[in-house]
Amino acid sequence: MTSADVFALLPLIFVSGAAVAVMLAVAVRRSHFVAAALAVAGLAAGLISLPYLCPMAPREVTSLLVIDRFALFYMGLVFAAAMAVVLFSYGYLAAHDCRREEYYILVLLATLGSAVLVAANHFAAFILGLEVLSVSLYGLVAYVPARTRSVEAGLKYLVLAGTSSAFLLFGMALLYAFSGTMEFHPLGEVLYGTRVVPDATGAPLLILPGLVLTGLVLMLVGIGFKLGVVPFHLWTPDVYEGAPAPVTAFVATVSKGAMFALVLRFFSEVDVCLSDEMTLILAVIAIASMGAGNLLALLQNNVKRILAYSSIAHLGYLLVALMAGGDRGVAAATFYLVAYFVTTLGAFGVITVLSRPGHEAERLEDFRGLARRRPALAGVFTAMLLSLAGIPLTAGFVGKFLVLSAGVGATLWALVLVMVAASVVGLFYYLRVVIEMYKQPDSAVGHLPPATSDPGAVTSLSLAGGIVLMALVLALVWLGVYPAPLLTLVESVAAALPWVQ
Repeated sequence: MTSADVFALLPLIFVSGAAVAVMLAVAVRRSHFVAAALAVAGLAAGLISLPYLCPMAPREVTSLLVIDRFALFYMGLVFAAAMAVVLFSYGYLAAHDCRREEYYILVLLATLGSAVLVAANHFAAFILGLEVLSVSLYGLVAYVPARTRSVEAGLKYLVLAGTSSAFLLFGMALLYAFSGTMEFHPLGEVLYGTRVVPDATGAPLLILPGLVLTGLVLMLVGIGFKLGVVPFHLWTPDVYEGAPAPVTAFVATVSKGAMFALVLRFFSEVDVCLSDEMTLILAVIAIASMGAGNLLALLQNNVKRILAYSSIAHLGYLLVALMAGGDRGVAAATFYLVAYFVTTLGAFGVITVLSRPGHEAERLEDFRGLARRRPALAGVFTAMLLSLAGIPLTAGFVGKFLVLSAGVGATLWALVLVMVAASVVGLFYYLRVVIEMYKQPDSAVGHLPPATSDPGAVTSLSLAGGIVLMALVLALVWLGVYPAPLLTLVESVAAALPWVQ
């Protein structure tokens, strides 16, 4: 490995170095503020280093990782989201009686695993990044022991994630047995170069051997679990409800976003959508996710569970862009993920701010009359929910429009029609929450800012959380009104992916 390779890995080095720094700081003296500050500093350093790596991209660091514009963009997205989660978590943890410092070590390690995933170009890097992310999430989901549902959610996630990893590894083993390689691009060349025949119109049609099809399906089980799509979604509402609010925000954004970025790279280099079998399987998963996610959300009275089923539907929308393929599909999926990160972080940020020890703000009744009690928070939450619903002049609307355009361009008419119908259904349960916030407040329900045992923490961290929420609202409106700069950027990011042709 050369000095240039080390320089290319600077973002990963900064984040892993911050995790080590927090561990050493905790060994010397416990300080919640120092641990959080070191975490933010490490993430900020990783974020600042990204523009300096652009001139040397793309660069393959061994056969495991590739640092290109695609990886750099998604690393920036992951680091920024993790920083927002850390700032939200500071005030949340200050109000709880638990060991707070180790939390930031787990967040940094989970972020490191996510960054490895977005740059992975090899099955070994895929598994290493996934396991670093997953093992950290086991601890984060169950981090607040006073919440019995958190421990239960952590155990459920541990058992199901371990099972899904076994499917994933078995699928990789079958693909390796067929191709003799674990690198994405050579695997795609083997599949395309030896098994492609023209169909009746002369277009290429991939005929997958049984061994390869079985391997891809087994991998899809593991990937589908991490994304939380139907029928691998059963963990999602329980983990979203049981985990602490900032951890739920991390799982919904960083974890799923990093996995979907890896799927985009894998599908660009191993174009399994040329196969009729895989196309049908993905179409069924996308339709089931859009339908089940939105319909099941209608039955919920818990806001975190509503957002959980909503996330299942949104991953179904992203699968439409994935199946559309090409630069247009990748650009649409990337823009949609940015919009999804902004809105989901904002929504769970509001829940985090409203929560207090012993009571998480998650029931619909907890938001009744919020516009009277906390009008600013009600306005932020309303903006986030309307963006998730795809209302014009928000980032969510532009994201859905791009995904629909990609689906229409690829003539995926059935998926496009289901997406439109599902979006209409989704509008209903988002408006349920909005209407609840603007109802007459119930005198029996009231929320105060969380108490804290850390002197001075309320003022400083309320300011930090408020700044993050304000930045997210500005980003949401800016992307909805003037999306052109980001569109140009995501198009260049999509062009960085190599496509097997």
